[in-house]
Amino acid sequence: MFKKLILFVLSLFAITVTAGALSFAAGAALMPDNENVDYSPADPQQQVDKTIRFDSEGKLKILHIADTHLEYDKNFDASIWVVAEACDIEKPDLVVLTGDNVKPYDDPEQTKKLINALMNIFQSRNIPVAVTFGNHDSEAGPMTRKDIMDYYSTFPCVISVDTGEEFKNCATFNIPVLASDSDEVKFNIWVFDSGDYDEDEPRHYDRVRTEQIEWYKETAAKLKEENGGETVNSVVFQHIIVPEVYDALKKINFWQPYSVKHIYNETEYYTFDPNVVNYGTLNEKPCPGYYNDGQFDAMVENGDVLAMFTGHDHTNAFGVRHKDIDIYTSPMSRYKGLAYTTQYGYRVVEIDEDDTSTYETRVERLYDVFDFGYIKTARENGDKYSAALSLELAVKGFVQKVFTKLWQTAVEVITGRTVAYPD
Repeated sequence: MFKKLILFVLSLFAITVTAGALSFAAGAALMPDNENVDYSPADPQQQVDKTIRFDSEGKLKILHIADTHLEYDKNFDASIWVVAEACDIEKPDLVVLTGDNVKPYDDPEQTKKLINALMNIFQSRNIPVAVTFGNHDSEAGPMTRKDIMDYYSTFPCVISVDTGEEFKNCATFNIPVLASDSDEVKFNIWVFDSGDYDEDEPRHYDRVRTEQIEWYKETAAKLKEENGGETVNSVVFQHIIVPEVYDALKKINFWQPYSVKHIYNETEYYTFDPNVVNYGTLNEKPCPGYYNDGQFDAMVENGDVLAMFTGHDHTNAFGVRHKDIDIYTSPMSRYKGLAYTTQYGYRVVEIDEDDTSTYETRVERLYDVFDFGYIKTARENGDKYSAALSLELAVKGFVQKVFTKLWQTAVEVITGRTVAYPD
């Protein structure tokens, strides 16, 4: 045991020194600005087909972009690059932004300029995009949620529906997915604005409210009626995860490796339950709203929702199944320097028209996407910016993978516990 611990400490030291040198070298190579950032406002003459349908092969690919948190900082150019590259690599039929998209400024023109840069990624590629909000999108500045949604909607690629004064959380709508060869509704996508904060002092995170849940039930019933009495299968996208996520985790009474503290009860700890379906990385505590108006229960009762995809918890990228609904968190889709950058990424969701009772999903982390093969291609194409940034991500990703393996080995040697989830 003692020899193993000594070996672990020596290995950790060696990797730390190597990591510092390689990260410095990779970071120093990133000099130019991203010349592809387009701050232009929407051009009303441009057109994007906003009808969402399965393609000629009966497939639908959704790119989930979460928590871009765009602001005027040193990471802005690289964050725009990450989202654009994800679009070019995946070539999705639809992009869904689930909130905390851009930082709101006291000067509305500064906020709009950030929105322009983000939306022109999709507009220039003719990709329809659905936009909803998180807890940060309207927490400062004079622009209300409705004002912000109105501005997003000036871009022809935006397919979001502005519910205006109907809901406090106005970016709530559904997207019917049509058949590949007809206008029959074969699938449905629910997009919920899960709000920002409740009315308490101190404030807690918000949730999908009662009036939104009633709208969901009425709309789902209408879809079912129009579908000959058959339930239309669906998935959900929103920012804040539902409180039921803790019901799907295993409660323990003390901290242990691979566990997190409950957001509202600091005496409780949770980890993955090996007896239920789960996967991914649980790196921080899930952060649902304090109150629960019954959104998840309504979906269980209705029986149409296969899965819920959320953001909000930046370094989490996991899924757990509870009452036949899969609850997912997707990682932050942003470049953020040394802080967790390689852990960030994006999620892809794919549905097959021939069997809409199931789906496939995967998370792509930046260190897997922008590997050494990508660097070689970027250099061959003369793309210095992409080559430099992807080199940094590849090096940091390699270092992080090594550290992760060392941590898992140390835990197993000292405690006998193994990783509670698949890699």
